[in-house]
Amino acid sequence: MKKTLLLLVIFIIASALWAQRNSEMVLINGGTFTMGSPTNEPQRSASEVQHQVTVSSFYMGKYEVTQEEYEAVMGWNPSQWKGYNLPVDQVSWYDALVFCNKLSMKEGLSPVYSINGNTDPARWGTVPTERNATWNAATMVAGSNGYRLPTEAEWEYACRAGTTTPFNTGNNITINEANYNGNHPYNNNTEGTYRQKTIVVGSFTPNAWGLYDMHGNVREWCWDWYEAYSTSTQTDPTGASSGSDRVGRGGGWFSYGQNVRSAYRINGAPSYPYIGVGFRLVRATQ
Repeated sequence: MKKTLLLLVIFIIASALWAQRNSEMVLINGGTFTMGSPTNEPQRSASEVQHQVTVSSFYMGKYEVTQEEYEAVMGWNPSQWKGYNLPVDQVSWYDALVFCNKLSMKEGLSPVYSINGNTDPARWGTVPTERNATWNAATMVAGSNGYRLPTEAEWEYACRAGTTTPFNTGNNITINEANYNGNHPYNNNTEGTYRQKTIVVGSFTPNAWGLYDMHGNVREWCWDWYEAYSTSTQTDPTGASSGSDRVGRGGGWFSYGQNVRSAYRINGAPSYPYIGVGFRLVRATQ
């Protein structure tokens, strides 16, 4: 009887945690969009070649992963500026994989990432501080329902929320709409405050699909290797099969206005915990 009661309590607690986490995720309905930027977009990068992409539906975190969430799973907080409701930063791409699988296991979901045939981060060994061939060969387990990083295509699709302009706010973005380096506004627009640090997630109005801070605050890791786009029409692309750096999106508190555009992409060593770099979660709909 006591054992049955204990199991019931555990089930209720787990269900409550699942409901709480699920409420922090937004359903992003799939669709087709033009990824990249047009050649006449001011201050664009040559790597942003436009191409048609179709993505399937997925859930995405309303907010960047906070320090409170990260510490609850990982047991430590690497961030430069401390605050439970601030986004976690100084997280490497390798760290993000560990977090995703640990959180999935904690909530009874099937982990997405596999290294050397294992999905339990406890069996992966110490997180490398330099590029590591074994960790670079991480794969995604088909059919898993746990947490993961967004693909680059999913990230841009969700950021745009149906827009085709440089930002989901239109042709410009101000420091009242995002946390970035206001000393260097986009396309010679009016300068604004440079906060020089992260701020509480969700401080600004969300985009049309209910996602906060897709521009600025912290740059967000994506799954993909940083390589040239394929110019062909694609469905649910996951990026190149190999490379040396992974993709970062969205820019951060330190970024110039041009570098928080929806199409802007940047590379980063997967082993390095950059200041001002964090991530947000994605989960399958089934």
